[in-house]
Amino acid sequence: MSSKIQQERGLLLLSTISSFSFAVIGIVLGSIVGSLVIVFDGAYSLVSLALTMLSLGAAHYIHKPEVDKTTPQFAMIEPAVIAIKGSVIAIMCLWSFYSAVEAILSGGRDINAGVALAFGMVSVTGCYATYRYIKLKSENIESALADAEAKQWIMDTVISVAVLAGFFIAKLLMMTQYAGYAVYADPTMVVLASVYFIIVPVKMVWLSVHELLEIHGQPMAHVMSK
Repeated sequence: MSSKIQQERGLLLLSTISSFSFAVIGIVLGSIVGSLVIVFDGAYSLVSLALTMLSLGAAHYIHKPEVDKTTPQFAMIEPAVIAIKGSVIAIMCLWSFYSAVEAILSGGRDINAGVALAFGMVSVTGCYATYRYIKLKSENIESALADAEAKQWIMDTVISVAVLAGFFIAKLLMMTQYAGYAVYADPTMVVLASVYFIIVPVKMVWLSVHELLEIHGQPMAHVMSK
């Protein structure tokens, strides 16, 4: 097995372990303190875990020696996996937007700001460290799957930053005469993050679909003109 293949699998395995860890921590802690935002963050990590497993399966198949690597079907595997990942992440962004708006309309969310801040800092640090490591290593081995994994982790980081910012603002509001507005802080930040960062998965899907169409000999411009 080549060094590139080993590194790619190692990065995907690291992403799997990290996703599982954040998912368990988020869901368990969120359930204990009664924070829907933290539970959502953990649920997002579970989705990331499922997507990483998909990438691991694709990487394993791609590097099998008996697989014919000259067929169009083989060339479609990598962009198809990335398109699926981007689509699921986009759906998660839309879901987070809907959940946050629903929370705002229903009167906001009461949170234990102290515990939430601690979780937020750990989550942001861990997600960003994972992103940076995978991003740097994926550039060295030129792996599209690992690069897509890095983009997935920057989404995780952004969501964690939004949640942390919401908790921090809520904590500050609780110490002022505007304490009644503290319940709206974190869902508002999630709304803003969802709207802004849906660009990342949409771009992933667009580029992957473009590549798939080119493999089939149908340029994107031709498809758009139909």
